Formats: sequence, C-alpha cells, structure tokens
Amino acid sequence: MNSPPEITYKSWLMIATLAFVWGGTFLVTEVALTGMTPFWLAASRIGFATIVMMMIWGARGFPLFKTSLTREQAFLVIVIGAVSSSVPFALLAWGQQYVTSGFAGVSMASVALIVLPMAHFLVPGEQINRRKVFGFVIGFIGVVILIGGQAFESTGASLEAAGRIACVAAAACYAGSSIMLRRLPDVDAIGLATVLLFIGACFSIPLAFILEGQPAMPDTNILLVLAFLGLVPTAAANLLRVLVVRSAGPVFMSLVNYQVPVWSVVLGALILSEPLPPSLLYAMALILLGLAISQFNSLKQIFTRKN
Repeated sequence: MNSPPEITYKSWLMIATLAFVWGGTFLVTEVALTGMTPFWLAASRIGFATIVMMMIWGARGFPLFKTSLTREQAFLVIVIGAVSSSVPFALLAWGQQYVTSGFAGVSMASVALIVLPMAHFLVPGEQINRRKVFGFVIGFIGVVILIGGQAFESTGASLEAAGRIACVAAAACYAGSSIMLRRLPDVDAIGLATVLLFIGACFSIPLAFILEGQPAMPDTNILLVLAFLGLVPTAAANLLRVLVVRSAGPVFMSLVNYQVPVWSVVLGALILSEPLPPSLLYAMALILLGLAISQFNSLKQIFTRKN
C-alpha cells in the first residue's frame, strides 16, 4: 500500500476506542490467569476470536485481496499473522508472571518509539522529523511518570530478566507487524483480520499443547472471561487495528500505546478501588501534549477542514 496515510476524526475515534479496550485487558488477563496457564490463555482468546471472525467473514462471502498475491506477499501474511497475535500474546502472558505490571505497561508504550524509525525507512509518507520525535518522547515520559516507581522495580523473580526481554520482544512484534500490515496490497479489512487471527491460532494452539500439555477445563467464570477476551480485545480490536494501520498508518496506530496505561490506571481505580497516583494529571498532560505535537498537522487538517 503506497498511498500516504490519511488521518481523520474517525482515526482518532478508533484509537481512542482501542486504548480504552486494551487498557482494561490487563485487569481481565490477571483474572483469567488465575484459572488458565499463560500459553493456553493466549491460544484460547485467539481461537475464540478466529471462530467469531470466520462467521462474520463467511457471511460476507469471504472477500480478501483484490489482486492475486505473490509468493513473497503470501509469506508476509503468514509472518504478520504470527507476530501480530499469537507470538506477542504468548510472550506477554508468560512475561507478566515475572515482571511488574508497570514494566509491562512501559514495554507496550515503547511500541511507538520502535515504530517511528522503522516507518521512516519502510513506509511511504511516514518520514521522521524533529516534531514527531519530540512529541513521541514527551508522550513516553508521560507514560513512565504515570506508572511511577514500579515501572522499573524488581520483582526478585529468578526469571525476571527473561520476563522483561519477553515483554520488550512483544512490543517489537506489534511494531513490526504494523509496518508489514501497511505494506500489503489492497485488501478487505475483515478478511485480513480474520486470516491473521486464523494464522495466529495455527501457531498458538500447537505451541500451547507442546509447552503446557492438554489444558484442564476451566470453570464457568473463567470461560466467560475467555469469551470476553476473545470477542472484544482480540476479535473486535484486531479489526480496528487493521483499519487504522491500513488507513492512518503504523506511526499513528502506535500512539494508542501511550493512551492504554492511562485507561489501565483509571479502570483499576474504578473497578478494583486502586488508588489513583498523584502523578496522573501531570502524566496525562504530557501524554496529550505529546500526541498533539506529534500529530499537529493531522489535527490542524481535521479542525480546519471545510464541511
């Protein structure tokens, strides 16, 4: 896809929705891990999401690419399917056992900083400039301030270093898959989202069997949690992610990672009665300032566009 990214108010609405959904996913994942092993948790949510998306895609006649794929493009789709869902889900589920939730949050925020230089060289219309770098760095600092001391606190776990590497590797997977998504030819968004989930399921389910054996049947409450994880933050969110990357570009999509920690903190306070950090307002101000600086031109176009 060689056309330059087009950022509209719908693009902002979609990443705001994604930030809210993914911000609450950490809480739900913690609940699911009380009754599921990490790799089966990743496999279950992807498998359920695949079934749901297959039914929706099938009802539309299974449209996908508008032109035939080359062998290289077909291989690229397989790689994207692995690194956009099954691999990072499994890495995060495993890594979160040994690191603080704060470090996991900072790792996800680093997606934006990883995407920026990659997009400069690989995606037309996403050239890096001082304003973008300045805005992204300010936003990242805001995330670190929001998370506070636990961002880099040690859990003391023997596998903490490996857990941190797993979280950063998951962030790199998300960054790389966004770049590759943008480079695919014209495609039906629902079809692509479904195919990517299916490929992810083909990787994650055998991996769960190999590493954790046959799963025990979870209780009803855990099954409901798994259904929610599969339907909302996996199936629906994966479709939104494809739409944003294909239309607004991977750099814009990466900005969702600065918003996710804010929702994670706010929802934790509302649902679990966790205390709000005193730095919340300062962090939010920096995050919003970073978003505004990095996306100044797109915001200007939106507000000055004639009806």
